[in-house]
Amino acid sequence: MKITKRFVLLLALLVTGLLLGAALVAAQDATPEATAEATAEPAPPYCTPEIKAEMAAKNLYIPVISKGFQHQFWQAVKAGAEKAAEDCGVTITFEGPETEAMVDKQIEMLQTALDKKPAAIVFAALDSKAAIPLLEEAQKAGIPVIAFDSGVDSDIPLTTAATDNVAAAALAADKMAELIGGKGEVAIIAHDQTSRTGIDRVAGFTDRIKEKYPDITIVDTQYGAGDQLKSTDLAKAIILAHPNLKGFFGANEGSIIGVLNAVTELGMEGKIVVIGYDSGKQQIDAINSGVEAGAITQDPIGIGYKSVEAAVKALRGEKLDKTIDTGFHWFDSTTIDSDTIKPLLYE
Repeated sequence: MKITKRFVLLLALLVTGLLLGAALVAAQDATPEATAEATAEPAPPYCTPEIKAEMAAKNLYIPVISKGFQHQFWQAVKAGAEKAAEDCGVTITFEGPETEAMVDKQIEMLQTALDKKPAAIVFAALDSKAAIPLLEEAQKAGIPVIAFDSGVDSDIPLTTAATDNVAAAALAADKMAELIGGKGEVAIIAHDQTSRTGIDRVAGFTDRIKEKYPDITIVDTQYGAGDQLKSTDLAKAIILAHPNLKGFFGANEGSIIGVLNAVTELGMEGKIVVIGYDSGKQQIDAINSGVEAGAITQDPIGIGYKSVEAAVKALRGEKLDKTIDTGFHWFDSTTIDSDTIKPLLYE
């Protein structure tokens, strides 16, 4: 009987040891697969020294025509475009009208750029339709067109490097709903009704509220042309007309600065949930102080870089995807200094 008990005990220990050994082997085999993605190297840059030398030998000129020049967002886009030009061996100019309401001025800039017979054109449209005749001229002349930030209602651009603004604004709406408790009155200040960014951000925010939050009412949507003073006046008028307003969304840098000015000048800090878009010093300070709940940030340097890089790819005969999604993130005071968010912000 003792022998039998010992035998059973030894057998149980042996089986247990075999099972543990198998589990350890399986875990060791699984480790490389599980960590391969985390340790994967980032994709190498497209413009190698060889490509840079190839393009530099051709002395290529690419005008980059922006929607504006006054906001720090566009300065960040410019920095990205200039870095890509340096890396890829091409010459660029970067220009835009004084305000984002100056559609005619931007069209003049586009005409001037075309007259110089550039190798390619990189363009962010203030009006998604107004530029199409000139872009058709570029197409007939064999000049590749790359859109950035805000596309046009045409298939002429070979690609558009931009944020998915509908999805980004929908995320802003979700955050607004969460922060105001799922019910109440909110308002929007946006930059325009003509550019794709203006159209898509208002639609993304508005449609998400209508689809998911029946107890939230958007009481007003106004357009301040990205001008801080005009946006401030519009935001003040909305706040005064709607004393029960619980939330305010500013759809670009100029718009959100106007909202912040209105909230502070009327002494409504902490009484209205403010959500913005992009960054800039005033918005960063407002988030850190608690006046603004948070914002959607794009990757402006990445937008500029990928736009010029796409132009180089087109000039080398490479096929481009119709869109280059440059990404977006929500950030607030808890994440503003994180490794993910901090590199995307500008003052």
